[in-house]
Amino acid sequence: MIRRIYLTSMLNDAVIDYCSLSRFQLHHGKARCSKSTSVFFSVMEERSSIVKTPLNNVLAQRRSKSYRRSMRSCVEATNLGYTSGHLTVLRIPRSRRTPKSRDITKQVDPDQVALLVRKEWELSYVTPLYQFRHTQLKSYSKHLSAFIVSEKQQGLAIEVGQELGFKVNFSVVLGLAETDEDAETVFIQILSRQAFAAKDDAQKVVWSGWLTCVNGDLEFLRSLPSEFVSLPLLCTRGPESLTVLVKSWFEKTFDCCFGPLGINSANLQWLAALWIGCHPTINIQYLKLVWTLPTLPPMDVKYTIHPQDAWELWDSVRQDDTTDVSIEEVTRFIKGLQSHFFRHFRIELSAGSLKQVSTALGSSHHSGKIKIASPTYITTILQLLTECALLKMPI
Repeated sequence: MIRRIYLTSMLNDAVIDYCSLSRFQLHHGKARCSKSTSVFFSVMEERSSIVKTPLNNVLAQRRSKSYRRSMRSCVEATNLGYTSGHLTVLRIPRSRRTPKSRDITKQVDPDQVALLVRKEWELSYVTPLYQFRHTQLKSYSKHLSAFIVSEKQQGLAIEVGQELGFKVNFSVVLGLAETDEDAETVFIQILSRQAFAAKDDAQKVVWSGWLTCVNGDLEFLRSLPSEFVSLPLLCTRGPESLTVLVKSWFEKTFDCCFGPLGINSANLQWLAALWIGCHPTINIQYLKLVWTLPTLPPMDVKYTIHPQDAWELWDSVRQDDTTDVSIEEVTRFIKGLQSHFFRHFRIELSAGSLKQVSTALGSSHHSGKIKIASPTYITTILQLLTECALLKMPI
C-alpha cells in the first residue's frame, strides 16, 4: 500500500531561502503553494520479495581462469591493485570534463545512433574478451543463433512467443570510440518470426544489446595482452532469458564473465551535475531526483526542480570557468538541494540515498538502468558508465 502526499516549494535563484510551512494549505492530502518546484513522497508498506533463480545450472556465472591470470600479470606491471575482491584503478577520478555539445551523427551512422537512444537499457559489466575479433562478426552471428536454437530445443524457456527460429546480427558501430585504445562498439540484435506469421512477414527484433568502451582507462587498456579486447560495458534490452543465453554464449566463446552494474549514489550525483551543466546549450526541461529514506516503512521522496533554478545553483557552486568539474563542486550542489529541501519540509535527505536521476536528456536508476534521450551528450554518459564498469570488474 502506498500513501501519497504532494508538497510544493521553490528554489529561489541560487540562494537557499527559508519558506515557512505555514504558507502551505492542506487540501485532501495535498499541500499547495503558488511556487514552482514539486515534491512527491511515497511511503511503501513492506512487500514480499521475489528471489530470482538461475534458469539453468549450466548458465551460472563463472570466473575466467585465463582472464585472472592475465590480470594478475597486468597488476604487476601497472598501477592497479586489489580492493575488496575487485580490480580497481587506484586513481579514481575526482574530476571530469564539462559536457560539450557534439553532433555525434557526424561520426556515427544516424541509423545506428537511433538504435541506442530513447530506449531504456539494463547495464552489466564484462571482463575482457579472449580472442574476440571485430572481423569475425558474421561468424559470431551464426554461432550465437545456433546456440540459442540448441538451448531452445533442450527445453529452456525463451519467453518471446512461438518462434520458428532465431536470426542474430552482429554489427560494428563506428565512431563512438574516443581514443585509439577504445575498441569499436559492437551492436547485437536477435530477430524471430512467429510460428503463425505469413511467409513474407519480416522477422521482428526480440532482443538488443551492445558492448562498448568510451574513453576507457588508458593504462588499463594498454596493459592488456594482445589476445584480449576490452568492451567493459554491456547494455541490454529484451527478455531476461535471452540475456542469460547471450551472456552464457559469450562466456563459453570468449572466456569472460558478466555481472550486474548498479549505479551508486555518488555516480548518480555526477550524472545530475553533468546533465545540469548541459542546460545552457540544451533545455533539460526538469531535474527530478528520487531519494529513499531509511524509515519504517521505507519512504521515497521525488524532488523535481525547475531547470533554471537548478542551473543557477550549479553556476553558484562552480569555482571558475575551467573545463573540469570537481567532486567537491558536485557535493556542494547536492548539499544545496538537500539544504533547501530541509528548510521547507524538515526532512533530511542526506540520511537516505539517491536512487534515481531524470531529465529530458535521460534518466538513470541505481539498479543499473539508463535511458539516453538525446545523442548530443551520449559520449559523456558512456564515458562515466565505462569507468563504472571497469571499477566493478572482478579478478
